[in-house]
Amino acid sequence: MARRRGEIPLLIAMAYRAMTDELHARLDAQGREPLRPAHGYTFRFLLGHDDAMSVDLAEHLGVTKQAASKIVAELEGWGYVERRPHPHDGRARVVGLTAKGLAYVEEADRMWGEAEDRWAAIIGEERLDRLHDDLLGYVEAAGDRAALRPVW
Repeated sequence: MARRRGEIPLLIAMAYRAMTDELHARLDAQGREPLRPAHGYTFRFLLGHDDAMSVDLAEHLGVTKQAASKIVAELEGWGYVERRPHPHDGRARVVGLTAKGLAYVEEADRMWGEAEDRWAAIIGEERLDRLHDDLLGYVEAAGDRAALRPVW
């Protein structure tokens, strides 16, 4: 099948959507809380930021401070995150993953790995390795524009 110009970004988005929907269906089948993609982006952000406040999360996600606070409150209520005193500012609070949150990230990583395995079964391990390298090269060249955050 011939490649149409401009089709690759759409195919990448469609593949990501299919994998994300499958991951969430599997989580639903496990009886998990109704986690949404915004929660996943929150988990990933918090993994790399031990001193993140809700305002930092809001900026990263591209949402209002109120929306970020709502996400944090939801995740806190489910036991995935906790608010702790800021290490340098006694008035501020930071948000961090709990043991349950870290365990969820490990489970999600395992499921994402299984999605990669299914892709490898379709195109072959060698082609998947080349695709990985090519996508990584593109992401590295894009710099900050390729940060892992939702596209609203």
